[in-house]
Amino acid sequence: MFYSRRNFIKTSGNLTGGLMLANLSSMALIDACNKNEKTFDFGIQLYTLRDDMPKDPKGILKQLSSFGYSQIESYEGPKGMYWGMSHLDFKKYLDDLGMKIVSSHCDTTKDFEKKVEEAAAIGMNYLINPWEGPNKTIDDYKKMAQDFNAKGEICRQNGIRFAFHNHDYSFKKLEGEYAQDVLLENTDPTLVDFEMDIYWVVTAGQDPETWLKKYKNRFTLCHVKDRTKTPVENNGLNSVNLGTGTISWPTILKTAKENGMKYFVVEQEAYAGTTPLKAVEANAEYMKRLKI
Repeated sequence: MFYSRRNFIKTSGNLTGGLMLANLSSMALIDACNKNEKTFDFGIQLYTLRDDMPKDPKGILKQLSSFGYSQIESYEGPKGMYWGMSHLDFKKYLDDLGMKIVSSHCDTTKDFEKKVEEAAAIGMNYLINPWEGPNKTIDDYKKMAQDFNAKGEICRQNGIRFAFHNHDYSFKKLEGEYAQDVLLENTDPTLVDFEMDIYWVVTAGQDPETWLKKYKNRFTLCHVKDRTKTPVENNGLNSVNLGTGTISWPTILKTAKENGMKYFVVEQEAYAGTTPLKAVEANAEYMKRLKI
């Protein structure tokens, strides 16, 4: 079919315009998808709000849900792991908010079997030993590992998992060895997992990615907590809003995910220039933008 030059230019112009509009529409669709994209679920350790939670547990949990937190990691505070509610009532309230309690720190030396049974009854995934303290020997850590195995077996029998949360002391040399190595190598992987507090690993002068790769699938939860660029001697004061410190979260969390990390739990311990609630809101915004 014969086309005049004028018709060809007119038709080409219409076609080009159509293609441009189609491309713009596609780009708009991609942008809209990207804006609504949720790359992964993330939670919060309620210790971050240790001053606010006791005053109004339900109100604080509702705010956390509105900020975008879908997972809760509790701890055994002044009102217990379930903040003055029964374990079943706590679960129901979280269900109503569209949230889930995935884990809790607790005193594993008291009423542990009861805590395991209640945690299992509400579908919790982990009970976590949060602290053993420094000033121990390598033999102490070997005995600790055996205790973790025993606790892990109790958890396994009830369909949940046991984990240990580190501070900096287990990532420092002791009698020529790292206590963290001793714990990892003397615990049964079918019974015991580990929660890596990335802040404390960095504080100890260690590389989190090296440990994540060395012990693939052993670190299944982590605390996402940034470290200031201007640290003071008291490391309890060096925690800052995510993205404002020195830790490279996109890189480290990507490596974590590739090596078996399942739960990403935001925590903050200090709030220079802000408040805990404002900090957790800002941290949620950071996590929502993060791609790993």
